[in-house]
Amino acid sequence: MKHAILISALALLAGCVTAPSYDPAKSDRGEGYLSQQIEAGRYRVSYTDKDPVRARNMALLRASEITLADGKDWFQITYEGADSDYSGRSGGGTSVSIGGSAGSGGYSGVGVGVGIGFPLGGGSSAAGKTTHTMEIVTGAGPKPDKTEAYDARSVDMNLRVTSG
Repeated sequence: MKHAILISALALLAGCVTAPSYDPAKSDRGEGYLSQQIEAGRYRVSYTDKDPVRARNMALLRASEITLADGKDWFQITYEGADSDYSGRSGGGTSVSIGGSAGSGGYSGVGVGVGIGFPLGGGSSAAGKTTHTMEIVTGAGPKPDKTEAYDARSVDMNLRVTSG
């Protein structure tokens, strides 16, 4: 019985050690979040991670944190895009970026880009990273009835559990 408890505790500890953390990036290309205020109530948020889904979720989490710190209730994504960096691979590589935007007057757009990389230095076989970037505006009161608008408290509560 003691061994089963010890094995369970070690497995739980190993899971905590290997889980990626939610932290600010230590550099422009480092894993983690970066955020910048563009003007009052408008921010640019990005998150870099090896997992593209986690990169987007953690960018949403950071957007919710900024919104709540701003004393606001909701945020709306006005631009969103992802950039995958596989430049660490030897022999070059490709990357695909997908972006979208929503502007005033109900106009929106989506774009897709494909790039080819050529290694100019000594490349390694390092795993690629994805940076998910979004620009948001924050607001108070009832959330707009738009798919690009998010309730900051709900996002914070739901994604904080998965942030590691």
